[in-house]
Amino acid sequence: MVNYKDPHLDLIFAALSDATRRGVLAQLGDGSQTVTELAQQYEMSLPGFMKHLAVLETAGLIARSKEGRVVRCELDAAPMQDAAAWIAHYQRFWTDQLDSLGRYLYHQEEIASCPTPSSPPKSASAAPTPSPPKKSGARGPTRKR
Repeated sequence: MVNYKDPHLDLIFAALSDATRRGVLAQLGDGSQTVTELAQQYEMSLPGFMKHLAVLETAGLIARSKEGRVVRCELDAAPMQDAAAWIAHYQRFWTDQLDSLGRYLYHQEEIASCPTPSSPPKSASAAPTPSPPKKSGARGPTRKR
């Protein structure tokens, strides 16, 4: 069962919702980098960039370490497994729904392609076809001569 009220999951999706933060995660996928190296890719102030890093760190997606005056960032992708599990639940749901729709459409196609019993041909004219003349019953009394 998927947990719908997980505050940690909220933090992960909030962190992933921004293109800058996703870009930082992609950069860190190649290995740890300094804050300066990461910030060079983006046209924003360093304090603005640091706010993005704080969001990623709060979500547990990066770890920062300080060596003297240099701050390095490293990717921690483990929390994304929770987000992937949540998404996978809905992927199964939609796959099942689309498979069901496919079966329904295939069934409808099969029904449409089955031959139907032929019915008598219809008249091309819109006027009703006249009934054949009725035969009279037995002749009336005959006269004797």
